[in-house]
Amino acid sequence: MPKTIIPRRQFLQGCSAAIAEMVGARLTNLAFAKQDNPYDTLVVVFLRGGWDALNVVAPIDGDDRGYYEKARPDIKISDLLPLNNQFGLHPAMTPLYDLYQQGKAGIIHAVGLNVDTRSHFDAQEYIELGTPGSKSVASGWITRYLQKVGISSILPALSTSGQPTSLLNFVPTVSLSAPEEFSLWDNGLRDSHLNALKQLYQGESILHRAGARTLEALEIVSPLSGGGYQPSNGAVYNDDEFGMQLKTVAQMIKLDAGLRVATVDFGGWDTHEYQNDGNGGYMADLLSSLASGLANFYLDLDSGYTDKLSVVVVSEFGRRLVQNDSYGTDHGHGNVMFTLGGNVNGGQVFGAWPGLNNEQLYDSADLAVTTDYRQVLSELLAKRLGNDDVEAVFPGFSASYNPLGIFR
Repeated sequence: MPKTIIPRRQFLQGCSAAIAEMVGARLTNLAFAKQDNPYDTLVVVFLRGGWDALNVVAPIDGDDRGYYEKARPDIKISDLLPLNNQFGLHPAMTPLYDLYQQGKAGIIHAVGLNVDTRSHFDAQEYIELGTPGSKSVASGWITRYLQKVGISSILPALSTSGQPTSLLNFVPTVSLSAPEEFSLWDNGLRDSHLNALKQLYQGESILHRAGARTLEALEIVSPLSGGGYQPSNGAVYNDDEFGMQLKTVAQMIKLDAGLRVATVDFGGWDTHEYQNDGNGGYMADLLSSLASGLANFYLDLDSGYTDKLSVVVVSEFGRRLVQNDSYGTDHGHGNVMFTLGGNVNGGQVFGAWPGLNNEQLYDSADLAVTTDYRQVLSELLAKRLGNDDVEAVFPGFSASYNPLGIFR
């Protein structure tokens, strides 16, 4: 077979285009710091669409159980997994329930935004900017955290599904859904190509630095691109998008290159119609995928990594107490957050419960918010991520910061 000769100019132009594409698109949300990073790796799972908190963690007894059942005659959840004498967990979340019982997972109820919005876009922006009610800031809350603690690394933040607002204006980021997608074209001359590109991107301009950083990232990730990854401890990830994203994050953590932050999106939670069929149905399928993914992710990393792992699960808002005419629930207010990690004071439901009586509801329709979501994230930053300057990350919130005891 005759050899294909690629002119040097054409080769360099092609490589430059590939580097530009990687910098702009593929490398957006993977953050690595120094290998001796003393702090936790943060993994933020954002459930896009506003999940139904009251069917995830529901009251199991007393007057509130009565209000709940009356409001949701067709979609109420029975056979709940008991969390304490007040709340139960949806039975589809059994894999995560096991970690809750082991003290590795905690739950915060009646948590959310301190502003009123039923817009997905606005609520997600407020949460990820870290400035509820204002979109005037030019950076996301994770960006401000990383800038505050200082980053000295090639790949300081990873997103498995594009760059979220929480990492707005953080330049050294990587977007990567699977390691094999992030590799240099190889026609048997990979090393030669890599050396040529290193020469090409020597310089101090923004383009030169971006290209050099991308090439360094390639060398870190390339050992994983051949596939064949074997999760530890018998963990088995579901063959769905969420499971594969978590598997990618686990691989990156195990590189021991100092990964600081990873963000994972999980969509589909806008359950306006036919939410449940008994305890099954669409909502149950989502919860099963979520719980299985997180449980196997934790199991995979429970070989020396979970003591420096903090996972937080958040959604933009909860759903209304009363079911709608389509056997679903509409946009609400109060929500539920989950935390997971080796230093979570797990096995507890945190936060003040406002109640479900009509007078206790927000706007006579929704679960009220008694814990600002920034309380949870601020405590996480201070206790596990090396940043006790709440004001730097969440402007205007420091005077309201009051730790709940979620993290050790």
